[in-house]
Amino acid sequence: MNNYLKNSLVPSKIEKLHLSERLNVIRAGVLGANDGIISVAGIVTGVAGAQQSQMTLFIAGFAGMLAGALSMGGGEYVSVSTQRDTQKNLAKLQEQMISANPNREKNELINYYVSKGLSYDLSSEVASELMETDSLTSTLKAKFNLELKNYLSPWHAAFSSFFSFILGSLLPLIAITFIPYPYKVSGTMFSVIIALTFTGYVSSRLGNSNVIKGILRNLLVGLGTMVVTYFIGTFMS
Repeated sequence: MNNYLKNSLVPSKIEKLHLSERLNVIRAGVLGANDGIISVAGIVTGVAGAQQSQMTLFIAGFAGMLAGALSMGGGEYVSVSTQRDTQKNLAKLQEQMISANPNREKNELINYYVSKGLSYDLSSEVASELMETDSLTSTLKAKFNLELKNYLSPWHAAFSSFFSFILGSLLPLIAITFIPYPYKVSGTMFSVIIALTFTGYVSSRLGNSNVIKGILRNLLVGLGTMVVTYFIGTFMS
């Protein structure tokens, strides 16, 4: 019984980050890079459509890169901080519920393990031992899939979004700055197609969704943004 509890019910302490947190950081990184590519590509192609100087293109793209990175990082920090606060509040609420009615929480724990395929007798034995050793951790895991004090980190998500946005935006910024003028827009679009294909592939694999659809959807949004901003820049000039 003790080995069973240790191996299947108690979270591993070897890994520094819980799987859900690592996935959250990766998700924030992929979205940040994708937004960086599309946002800055849209800005610089719009300015290029207005036939502005190379320095103007660079300044516009650089300003968009910094503004977007700060916005993405700040947004992720606020969002994940709210989620973290919710997790902490759930832990406090669960602690109060255990104190108020431990038998009810034990029965919920029994029902949880029965639903996982254990017999009622074994579930009852497991629940009894867990309620005696660490009732809060056990019930949080069973009811909310939440591990005590293993909350999502807003800083991890914020830094991931911030730096990935900058990394993603560097490609269109460098392309529009250094490619000769007759080929600036077409060359930038080509580089963006490569980058968006990669981020579309990664995001689809992370989400276990159709890779082709994910890539095409990514390309449609990115290239559509560039085309719209380019023609707006051309019209405004």
